Amino acid sequence: MAKDESIGAEEDFSVNEKREENDNEEGLFSSFQDSIVTHKNLNRLYSGDVVVLEKNYAKVSFTTTTEMVTDELGLIHSAFVFSPADYAAVMSINEPNTVIIGSKVSFLAPAKVGDVIDFEAKVNFEDSRKREVDVVGKVNEVKIFQGTFYAVVLEKHIFKTKIKNVKRTY
Repeated sequence: MAKDESIGAEEDFSVNEKREENDNEEGLFSSFQDSIVTHKNLNRLYSGDVVVLEKNYAKVSFTTTTEMVTDELGLIHSAFVFSPADYAAVMSINEPNTVIIGSKVSFLAPAKVGDVIDFEAKVNFEDSRKREVDVVGKVNEVKIFQGTFYAVVLEKHIFKTKIKNVKRTY
């Protein structure tokens, strides 16, 4: 196998080192920290960083890493692309107890290790507790993901909410 075709190639995909450097700086994420009211405990390594947060709009930047790779060429598993898209949708709503209840998504192009994917999420429907959010993910202005997420904003945490016809104990 040629050097440039494998993950262990001379070219180093150590995006984790870059992330650690950014985490130590006073970055954009810290300026939004006080404004974020939902999903505060989510691991940013798998969800991305909020870079813009406005009413009914959020932008999340996400860098793929070697832990997300499915093969020797650096293909990223689609679940790792879906997660920051979901996070961007939730951040555009940014209300406590927001839960994604459905989605319709398309993966338009593959992601590879080291890609920086920017997700833009816009709330396009708001009716009391229901929300519909459109999300687009791009790598270098090339659209690789698009989807619509459906969410509800609950009065209490979903595990403390009584839902009709559901029997579940925790």
